[in-house]
Amino acid sequence: MQKVQVNFGAALLAAVFFSGCKPAGSTPSADRATQPAASASPANNANDPILIAADKGRIMGDSSAKTWVIVASDFQCPYCRQWHSESYQPLVDQYVRTGKVKVAYINFPLGQHQNAVPAAQAAMCASVQNKFWQYHDALFDSQEKWESMPQPRPLLDSLARAVGVDVATWGKCVDSDKTLPLIFADRDRAAAGGVQSTPSFLIGGQVIAGVVPFAELKPVIDSAIAKSGSAPSR
Repeated sequence: MQKVQVNFGAALLAAVFFSGCKPAGSTPSADRATQPAASASPANNANDPILIAADKGRIMGDSSAKTWVIVASDFQCPYCRQWHSESYQPLVDQYVRTGKVKVAYINFPLGQHQNAVPAAQAAMCASVQNKFWQYHDALFDSQEKWESMPQPRPLLDSLARAVGVDVATWGKCVDSDKTLPLIFADRDRAAAGGVQSTPSFLIGGQVIAGVVPFAELKPVIDSAIAKSGSAPSR
């Protein structure tokens, strides 16, 4: 079902580490407390239009771009918020809008973050309506408000309204838990490929983990673009 085709094994060729959120006491793939039943696996829902739309909506960029920047992230991770605040927009402006790269968001919720999974569900249900990136921005911008809430749903609802989704349809998606298999499949696949913390970036055969300054990310992206033979910016 997944359309974000990334060779996580190849990414183990190199790894560079910066500060980031790490699992507390266990690997992410071993944390099954909120894992859906096996019968709800992505393979069993490969033709579900909701999951197809959710998967497609978290990809940004020109479809003809040959270079991928894969971001493995946790919406409740403060380091992910920091990277979003400092480096996300330059990446979009200089590489996505110029047609050089495609960016895909991979969910990597950590067990110690109580609202990471609800936030991921909310974002993926916004993705069904092609509003993933707007909701993604809203979650990071408001992280300090919802991260410690015992019941974050009212705030998540308000963000849905603010980004312009059909809230009734979005709410049904969230309540159905339909996107949970996709979220956990993201996390398990990334963990199996060597992602150990958030944020992490998979670019051109490298895993770079942590709050990577944009100036240090640029040469890695430029090298990947050169190797892929991507066209120059328009």
